[in-house]
Amino acid sequence: MKRMLTPQERENLILRHRKERDKRTCDRIKAVLAYDDGYSYSEIARILLLDDETIRRHIDDYQRENKLSTSNGGSESKLTDRESFELTEHLQKITYLYVKDICQYVKHRYNLKYSVSGMTKWLHTQNFCYKKPHAVPAKANKEQQEKFIRYYKRLKTKAGKKDPIYFVDSVHPQHQSQLAYGWILKGTRKEVATTARQYRLNFMGGICLNNHRFIYKQAAKIDSDGIASFLVELRKNHPEKCVIHIIWDNAGYHRDNSIKKFAKDLAIKLHYLPPYSPNLNPMERIWKLMHESVRYNKYYSKFCEFTDATLEFFKRIGRRKILLRSRITDNFQIIHSPVFAS
Repeated sequence: MKRMLTPQERENLILRHRKERDKRTCDRIKAVLAYDDGYSYSEIARILLLDDETIRRHIDDYQRENKLSTSNGGSESKLTDRESFELTEHLQKITYLYVKDICQYVKHRYNLKYSVSGMTKWLHTQNFCYKKPHAVPAKANKEQQEKFIRYYKRLKTKAGKKDPIYFVDSVHPQHQSQLAYGWILKGTRKEVATTARQYRLNFMGGICLNNHRFIYKQAAKIDSDGIASFLVELRKNHPEKCVIHIIWDNAGYHRDNSIKKFAKDLAIKLHYLPPYSPNLNPMERIWKLMHESVRYNKYYSKFCEFTDATLEFFKRIGRRKILLRSRITDNFQIIHSPVFAS
C-alpha cells in the first residue's frame, strides 16, 4: 500500500484527533498517521497495544473508504452469561499475550467466532487490561512469613530503642543499562544505548527502621571476608554498649559458622528470614531506589562513571530521611505463590 496523505489531509486528521472523544476512532487516526510516517504494521500495533491485523484493517478502511469511525459498533457479545463467567475464570488462570489467541480459545471451546476488535471490546467490558503480571517466588510460604512477622514484632518489643535492628542484604549492580517503563512521546521510538560490558560492583548494606540509619560497605566479593568487613563497619557505627540485631536471608555465607562466631564476638545477634521472602527485607527497597536512580534507562560509557554514580547514590540516600520513611517501612506485604504446596 502506498503512503499518500497530502499535507491538508494530515492537518485534517490531526485536527479531528484533537476533537475526537471516541478512543477507538483516535486509534484509527493515529494508525493512519503513523503508517504514512513510515511505521510498519507491527510497530504501530506495538505502540497502540493492538494487533497487526487490526492495524492493517484500520489502514485499509481509510484508504478504500476514508473510514475512521466505528459506526459498525464492533462485535456484540456472543457469549452467554455462564460462558462469560467461565472465560473470565480461565483468563485469571492463563495469561495470553495476544487477543487473537483468546479468540482461538473461544472458537475451540464455545464454537463462537470473535474478531480481535470484538474480543478486545469484550475484555474491556469485563474489566481486563493489558499489563504485566507480578513475579512471586514459586516457593513463597505464607505461613512461614506470618510466623516471622510475629517473631519480628516480639524482637522489636524486646530490643526497644537501645538495641538497633538492621535488615541487611547484598547487591551486585552491573555496568549495563537497564530498560524500564517511562513517559515517551507517542509515535516516537526512544532508544537507550547499552554496553556489552558485564562488570559489576558488590555492596552490602543495612538499614535500621527505628531511625532509618543506613550503613553500606563496598566489597571486592561477597564472601566471608566481605561480610566480616561489613560487620566491623556496622559495629564501628555503634560504639555504645548494645546488642546489634541483624536480619538477613539464608544465603550459605550468612549461615557460615565462622561468620556466626565473628558476629558473636562483636555482640551482633543474627536472625534469619524465611526462605524465598524478599518482601520481608526492606533492604530490597533500597536496592530498588538505587536501580531507579542509577540504572534505569541510563547509559555510562565508562565503568568508572557507573561506579561514581552508584557510590554517590549510597552517600546521599542516608540523608534523605523523608524519602526513606515513606518508602522503607516494616508494613510487610505477605506474598503467596499459587503453586506452593504446603
